[in-house]
Amino acid sequence: MQKVLIVVDMQNDFIDGALGTPEAQSIVNNVINEIKSKKDKGYFILATQDTHYDNYLDTLEGQKLPIEHCIKNTTGWDIHKDIAKLIDKNNVIEKNTFGSEELIKVLKDLEPKEIEILGLCTDICVVSNALLLRAAFPNIPIYVKEDCCAGVNPELHESALKIMNSCQIDSI
Repeated sequence: MQKVLIVVDMQNDFIDGALGTPEAQSIVNNVINEIKSKKDKGYFILATQDTHYDNYLDTLEGQKLPIEHCIKNTTGWDIHKDIAKLIDKNNVIEKNTFGSEELIKVLKDLEPKEIEILGLCTDICVVSNALLLRAAFPNIPIYVKEDCCAGVNPELHESALKIMNSCQIDSI
């Protein structure tokens, strides 16, 4: 059993690309420092990578959010270069929706004793994965690193943190 850090969707399109925001850009250094700190403390580092294809606009998500983003093998799909350097490529889980069942499967094999989650966007993929983790691991402490997350906007970021806190996912 070990402690795990999950880095959610720290990809170019969410930072300064198609769906980028100043808030997302502002957390990059915090995320880099947190990954380095957790590596030094022996945490197992996992990352998710939002992955879409050329038919994105034909999907339900594409109809609800008609902005092509994170199309596989594009620059926008890539994890930010300084963050990617810190994560073993074998520990990156591609996902084509908000939450990742594959992430749950990998974590069950790791038998974590503690999980920390950070990344983008707080109000979409971070909260989705955090709630899936809470359901899959009801007795394991789960934390969300507030200053290493950014939402679509500051209000939705705060709302998502409140939802996670109400589901026993502690903000740190």
